[in-house]
Amino acid sequence: MSDLALAFVEESRKFLTQDFLPKIEKCVESLTDQDVWWRPNEASNSIGNLILHLSGNVRQWIVSGIGKELDQRVRQQEFDERHQIPKDELLSKLKKAVLDADVVLSKLSAEKLLDKELIQGREVTILYAVYHVVEHFSMHTGQIILITKTRTEKDLAFYELKSGIPKAQW
Repeated sequence: MSDLALAFVEESRKFLTQDFLPKIEKCVESLTDQDVWWRPNEASNSIGNLILHLSGNVRQWIVSGIGKELDQRVRQQEFDERHQIPKDELLSKLKKAVLDADVVLSKLSAEKLLDKELIQGREVTILYAVYHVVEHFSMHTGQIILITKTRTEKDLAFYELKSGIPKAQW
């Protein structure tokens, strides 16, 4: 069971650092700062808001929830932000959050996965927290890809990205 648990953690780390993050980076690099903050309507989020949201989510659930750093997240601000933070600053914030989370996950033992933590006012297992972050990151990565394709009208050629996932598994 320990090998299975550690494989889950390792695959989760790869998804975050070698799959989702590079796709978001490629999207943002192909856009202007204005495109990053474009939204189809007020009920929808911009890529900028989604990046702030992902950074906050990863920090709250992994870095704070599992890694025990102080949780300073103000979730609603991630969605309310309308000031056009430069895309390089946004990417830097997201990379830092993902890399900090990767350090926490790299130290996680199989035995700890069923331990419980209080995150966002809910008692959850560490396994749940990791799974939540990966699926949440995946969902918003898809939204960022869709907005990028809408703004650029281009194929993003993700198959050319070097990721931790063997091509045979694509």
